[in-house]
Amino acid sequence: MAIATDLVDDDVARRRDDRRQSLFRRINRSAPYLGAFGLGFLVPLLRMAAGDTIRPQLRELWQSLGVPLAGIAVFIVLWASLAPQVQTSLGAIPGPGDVVEQAVLLYEDHLAERGREAEFNADQEDRNAQLIAEGQQDRVRWRAYTGRPTYFDQIATSLKTVALGFVLATLLAVPLGIACGLSRTVSGALNPVIQMFKPVSPLAWLPIVTMVVSALYVEVWDPMPRSLVTSAITVTLCSLWPTLINTALGVSSVDRDLMNVGRVLRLSTRKTVTKLILPSAMPLIFTGMRLSLGVGWMVLIAAEMLAQNPGLGKFVWDEFQNGSSSSLSKILVAVLTIGLIGFLLDRIMYALQSAFTHSATR
Repeated sequence: MAIATDLVDDDVARRRDDRRQSLFRRINRSAPYLGAFGLGFLVPLLRMAAGDTIRPQLRELWQSLGVPLAGIAVFIVLWASLAPQVQTSLGAIPGPGDVVEQAVLLYEDHLAERGREAEFNADQEDRNAQLIAEGQQDRVRWRAYTGRPTYFDQIATSLKTVALGFVLATLLAVPLGIACGLSRTVSGALNPVIQMFKPVSPLAWLPIVTMVVSALYVEVWDPMPRSLVTSAITVTLCSLWPTLINTALGVSSVDRDLMNVGRVLRLSTRKTVTKLILPSAMPLIFTGMRLSLGVGWMVLIAAEMLAQNPGLGKFVWDEFQNGSSSSLSKILVAVLTIGLIGFLLDRIMYALQSAFTHSATR
């Protein structure tokens, strides 16, 4: 009887260990994906919850979460203590509390503007419904709300612009990079152009792009504002180079033995590119795309400031020109927003890189 009980206990313990090991394997498999989204600190927490040794997991938690939070805390303390000591023409540099207060006010202003828009649309619907009831359908009019853009509207405009510019840059850079990587002749022909235009500032491109778009742009079907097209093309011209260079490097670095296998199998050029070259070069292509997106976001803010196109750049410039007591705080809100959005965009690209390459590196 005792032997049977021991066997049952051993079987239960073995099953418990198997479940724990299976849980640990699932946690380990999820670790790269959590890290790609900046949530790597959840891994040691999950391991501790699953019954792993606490001390090493606490050390990992400190490195992944405690150290970054400590760095942010030190930055905030230094900011709060040093900012009041710097005087400008608009007063002292605002501290963290002032910036948070202005961020809340900008959010409340956004809600108020959306409320006015909803009220305008409701009044318009009531008026048109009354006209229809009176049989005056010819007087029915639908007008778009033309209130001023809020801070969050300008964020959305900047994100749409950088997305359009980044997509255009990728569509241009990846095929050109593949051609440069496959052909020394194409690479030799394009390399002088790349080296000449790569360091050109967006401030130099913007006047040229503005004049060209103004001359050629026809708002057929009114697809998008001209200012958005101008900013997006400027972003494209400044941000395509990292993707192009990294794509060319990735394609030229493909293992020669792999290319020889393609020749032995008599693969067509299209299949060679899609089945052999692109999968091998994908890590470097995504590295170039991450760099291009960062450059594009930085370029966009400068372009919006110079051209006075709608977006975060124009918001910063308008507040600088406004010169009110709250302008510095609003500018710092915009600076922190720009940095946070840039970080999130990089995390998104890193997550895509991890998903498509399975070998992405930070």
